[in-house]
Order: sequence, then C-alpha cells, then structure tokens
Amino acid sequence: MQNRQGDFIWYELMTTDADAAQAFYGGLIGWRFEQGPEPDTSYRIFSSPVSNVGGVLQLTREMTEGGAQPMWAGYIAVDDVDASAVAMQAAGATLYREPWDIPQVGRLAFLADPQGAKFYVMKPIPPADNPEAVSRSFAAMEPMQGHCAWNELAAANPASAKSFYGKQFGWLQEGDMDMGELGKYEFWRVGDERGHMLGALMPLMPGMPVSLWTFYFRVPDIDQALRYITENGGTPLQEPAEIPGGEFSLSAIDPQGAVLGLVGSRKGR
Repeated sequence: MQNRQGDFIWYELMTTDADAAQAFYGGLIGWRFEQGPEPDTSYRIFSSPVSNVGGVLQLTREMTEGGAQPMWAGYIAVDDVDASAVAMQAAGATLYREPWDIPQVGRLAFLADPQGAKFYVMKPIPPADNPEAVSRSFAAMEPMQGHCAWNELAAANPASAKSFYGKQFGWLQEGDMDMGELGKYEFWRVGDERGHMLGALMPLMPGMPVSLWTFYFRVPDIDQALRYITENGGTPLQEPAEIPGGEFSLSAIDPQGAVLGLVGSRKGR
C-alpha cells in the first residue's frame, strides 16, 4: 500500500555548504550521497543500505538574503497538495512556496504552521515499476539504522499546534510525559488503523527562539556519535538522555547551524 495522508515520507537538510554537510553527516550517520533527480541542480540524495532517506538542498545567496537559514524539514504526505495548501492557509499557516511539480517525483508545497515551524506537503509519484511503493525514510514499524526514528515538534503554543496538525493530518495524541515546570511531552500517533507512533509535541524550551521540528535519526552508538559531533565542528545541545525502551537520544547543532537529533544505544550498557 502507498503512504497515507499525514505520513512523514522524506527529510531535507537545507544548508549553506552542501559539501561540508555531506562530509559531516556521512561520517556521523553513514549515509551515502548521490546527485538528485534533476541534473541541473545541486540537490543531493542521501541513503542507507535499505533505501533513500532524504535530500540536501544547497541554499543560494538569494535564499539566505530572503531569510532562509540552515534547517531540517520534513515532508508530509497529502492526497491533494493544492487543496491542503489552501486549507492550511485558512487555518493560519504561511505558504512559502506555491505548489510545484518535480517530474517523476511528485507535487509539493512549502509552508510554516501558524507558529512558524516549517514543513513540506507532498503527493509523491510512485515508481512506474512499483506503484504501491512506500517511503521508508521514517522507520515507523521497526528500528532502522540511518532512518528517522522520531519526529518532534517544539511549539510556543502546544494546544494550538495539536489542533492544527490534528485537523490537517488526522494525528492523535496518545499519552504524555510530565516534564514538571517545562510542561508536558505529548505523544502523537497516526489516526488510522495502523496506529503507529509518529513522534511528540512539546513546549518551547528555555533558550529556543522559534517553533521548529527536530528529527531524530538512528545511530548504532550514541556516545560515539556525541564524540564525533564534538570533534567535527558540531555543538551538542545536551548529553545523551535515556528514553522509554532503554535507548538514548540527544540533540545538537551541525557545523552550518541546523538542529539535528539522534537516537541510539549505549554500547556495553
């Protein structure tokens, strides 16, 4: 079966130095990189041994002068890009780029939710030889090294964000974790019979200037990943923290300024 409305299907790094980003993430996560589907652009696709996971977009001077900054963005599947863009704007979202087509890839649009967190919506075109192809960029059903394991939104107004994404994509809250004075960490799942978890919603933490998505990619050794980040120009935002299930997660800033997340085990523990 194909992906459904509300599924995360792709991840994109927007960066000011694609060569440096490729070297950093290749060493950190082990991704392989290749030229994207449009040979006249600098877009690169990164993959695990299992499948493609996402892409790297080199920010141009025009983009940065217009306010674009290094960041990670998720692509969320929709049944109708144009109708979704209209509905989201009516609900308070900002449309940064009108819907457009990438031949043999799909139709997409770039938006920000009412609180400013940016994302894409996309109606992909499946390969002609595999019309029921499903994206595995987000490892929803089983852990996969190099794939996204968790999608986390930090929002200035979590209640408003929960309403927006719930109405647009059908996501449902399923449980939460009390963080004391910092508020609640609320878990999200898809709203259909599959029932798998997507990630979580949390309030903005002290020092976080804007609402944003953080995507946690799986690595085999979280402590080794932390050392790599520190030794290769990144800035850890936290030490590895234990999460339900016995694994550990951390967030950091890559050398060009994009916030990234990692999840993995601690060897020997």
